[in-house]
Amino acid sequence: MEAKLTPEQDIILKRTRDILGDVRDTLATTSLNPDDREALADSIRQLDELFLLVVAGEFNAGKSSFINALLGHDGLLQEGVTPTTSQIYLLKYGSEISQTPREKGVWVQTAPVEMLETINIVDTPGTNAILREHEALTADFIPRSDLVLFLTSADRPFSESERAFLERIKGWGKKIVLVINKIDILDDPAEAEKVVAFVRDSAQKLVGEIAGVFSVSARKALKAKTGEPQCWSESGFEPLETFIEQTLDSTGRFRLKLLNPLGVGRRLVNQQLDAIQEDWELLENDQTLLHDIENQMHFYDEDMQRNFDARLSEVDSLLLNMEKRGNEFFDDTLRIGRIPDLIKREYIQNEFERVVVADTPQLLEQRVGEIIDWLVEQDLRQWTAVSEHLSRRRQDSENRIVGQTGPREGTLAYDRQRLVDSIGKETRRTIESYDRSKEAARMASTSREAVAGLAAGGIGVGLGATLLIMATTAWVDWTGAITGLGAAALGLFIFPSRRRKAKSELSTSLEDMRTELLGTLRNHFEREMRRGTQRIEDTVAPFSRFVRAEKEKIEGHRNALIELEAHIEGLLKQAEAV
Repeated sequence: MEAKLTPEQDIILKRTRDILGDVRDTLATTSLNPDDREALADSIRQLDELFLLVVAGEFNAGKSSFINALLGHDGLLQEGVTPTTSQIYLLKYGSEISQTPREKGVWVQTAPVEMLETINIVDTPGTNAILREHEALTADFIPRSDLVLFLTSADRPFSESERAFLERIKGWGKKIVLVINKIDILDDPAEAEKVVAFVRDSAQKLVGEIAGVFSVSARKALKAKTGEPQCWSESGFEPLETFIEQTLDSTGRFRLKLLNPLGVGRRLVNQQLDAIQEDWELLENDQTLLHDIENQMHFYDEDMQRNFDARLSEVDSLLLNMEKRGNEFFDDTLRIGRIPDLIKREYIQNEFERVVVADTPQLLEQRVGEIIDWLVEQDLRQWTAVSEHLSRRRQDSENRIVGQTGPREGTLAYDRQRLVDSIGKETRRTIESYDRSKEAARMASTSREAVAGLAAGGIGVGLGATLLIMATTAWVDWTGAITGLGAAALGLFIFPSRRRKAKSELSTSLEDMRTELLGTLRNHFEREMRRGTQRIEDTVAPFSRFVRAEKEKIEGHRNALIELEAHIEGLLKQAEAV
């Protein structure tokens, strides 16, 4: 870059350096391709170097002849019809002609040519060269170029290898000038126009805007500059040189010099934004997964609560039916006509057990057992559902990866899959170790037996025995109560009072048991639900934290890149307006 800049140019240059430095620092922690990282560093360094003009094309397009003609120096670069060398020639100004080898097969060619005082020119091997490293070397110089002159030959214009090469470099956003060499082999001007139109249209469809299209004869231009001036008008070189002079004046060189690194920076920022978008979509899908699990747990809780209430109502119904039978039994038994039976205490008690208690203890045991088994089964099913949901999500993620057996280590996708695998293993281990019998026994010991023990005054008996103990507390020794009392007194006072008392005591006993039993079952149910939910939440929590943290990090990184993109776009507009 020339030392003499206008104040406006100096400000733009400094801002360009600062923004590209920020791009370099922002991309330093990303998985950016090392070649792209080096291209960005080279383009930043190019800001302090001379304008770089890269000449590219197939090996038989006549690039060396074209450069010799452009510089007006016969024999400066070796010309040939076969790709016999893998060197790239970097032409610089020097007081004498010399060649010095550098790294990566690059040779520095110096010559006392005025044009080289402000411009460096690169002669690249052919895009279709036999040695594949030719193409790699050529591609290395494209990101560093300030302007690309792309040569094609009139006898084979815009070949497949040229199309492929332009397709590869279009992402760098370079200013490209198309030069159709060897136009003198076409005698018919109409045919020459067709070739020019074909090359222009094809290139624009492929890479978009083209800075210019010129048809020349490098051979005749070189002859004109080295002793045969009559060849100049036929060479077609004058429009091209006029374009180069106007485009590459001091202002033009400054503009293109800025457009190069800014174009590189924009490409890499956009590339990283695209990569971030993939990670962002992956994390959004993961958030959807976590939301699905959360919703699943919510509806699971609702369904379980509804089903549990229905099952509790069955238990409650058993006790209410028993109370109803008890009231009917008291109405039928506690009356004057049954005095002979009432004196037989054992008979009445047996009748009470047969008619009122009936099979309620067995049914109660059965219903409580069913609740326990159901709760154990549903807990296992929920774990299985979460495990299958995570497994399907992992499979969906793997199907998104094209051409890979799995995500690369160190990437978000790799860390995410490793975490999902860990969760999957944890859930599978839990499911495989789930002992239904053991779980049922554990729950029974804290519900069924606990209730029975409390209701029976701490005696560890079953629900059936508890029912008998509680229900028969409604009875008194009728033998002593009946002796010596007259029938009228019994009928008017004693029996109604005794019936009410018996019904009340039975109702109180059964209500106590119902409250104790249903309350204990509900408390146990809610405790088991919290336990199961907490177990799933604890297992999924590391993945949830990972998703939240990664989204926050990516969002910050994306915002920084979007801001850099805006700065670069602003600088590009300023550079274009210079």
